[in-house]
Amino acid sequence: MNRRTMLVGAGALVVAAGAGVAGWRSAVGSMAQYEAFTARLHGQLTPDLEAVVRYATLAANSHNTQPWRFRLEGQAIEIRPDFRRRTPVVDPDDHHLYVSLGCAMTNLALAAAATGRPGEASLTADGDGVRYDYVMGAPNVDPLVDAISKRQSTRAEYDGRAVPAADLVEVERTAAIPGVSLALVTDRTRMIKVRDTVLAGNEEQMNDPAFMRELKQWIRFNPRSAMARADGLFSAASGNPVLPTGLGRIAFDRLFNVAQENQNYARQIDSSAGVAIFFGERPDHDHWIRVGQACQRFALAATGLGLKIAFINQPIEVARLRADLAAIVGETRRPDLVMRFGYGPTLPFSPRRPVASVIG
Repeated sequence: MNRRTMLVGAGALVVAAGAGVAGWRSAVGSMAQYEAFTARLHGQLTPDLEAVVRYATLAANSHNTQPWRFRLEGQAIEIRPDFRRRTPVVDPDDHHLYVSLGCAMTNLALAAAATGRPGEASLTADGDGVRYDYVMGAPNVDPLVDAISKRQSTRAEYDGRAVPAADLVEVERTAAIPGVSLALVTDRTRMIKVRDTVLAGNEEQMNDPAFMRELKQWIRFNPRSAMARADGLFSAASGNPVLPTGLGRIAFDRLFNVAQENQNYARQIDSSAGVAIFFGERPDHDHWIRVGQACQRFALAATGLGLKIAFINQPIEVARLRADLAAIVGETRRPDLVMRFGYGPTLPFSPRRPVASVIG
């Protein structure tokens, strides 16, 4: 949603509804309270296992559904899919769900090693989750650990600056995971082609009523709702204004349109330094988890270098566009993730559920 359009349209709706300032504040909550809420989530890593899990939950995940459950068993931690948090329209084969588990495992392994629990990650015996087996030892603090609490998906325009070649080599090296290939696109000719597939995918999705219903279910229009639900896409985290929930839904239906969103995505991609496209060797749970691990390591390395990232997965989610996207970088395999990167602003963090609600 375009910020100016939303503000103007929402303002007219507020006047029509006769909402007062006090009622508005009561309905939307306080950004100061929200910032205190996220500050606790992103606080210092401590030696207890709950803090390790908290750091794991700060990982990237689709629609911020947080589709995971953590199981603590002796000296092992399992991350299992929470199918109650599926998004069946945008992710019918649970591809994004398993990628999200891989992202979380990357954070978990880094945080565990930093707190004196070195170990190894592997698929669970049934192939439906990922397991971290560890021993107690000396803390091993990887430089990526510091980036875990700072990483965010920054859905905003960047400043267009190029990333130094040495930094591109570093993020590519850090993201190297067996079974996953990474294609970095920084030349404008191919970035325009990527942009065009994103816009085509966005148009198809926004013209699908089922997609729009599912998307709206995961939008949190104000701090109060974001803190109460502790999940979903918080409007302020993508640079949009906060609105009472009912008003936000009306504004979404009336003002959220293909033309405006495509303009937004075009500007955002054009302002980016590059695009990263991840490919797993095979379309299965194992490789989707591996893609998540590679993606999260890329995002953490980028964050450590002062870069911002944001997902532009429309040509992944619209199946007919996958081959077009892959062909841009000379690939024939199914692409698994697309993200843009560059230098940009810091926005409010997305919410996360309390650790107690994801363990068990």
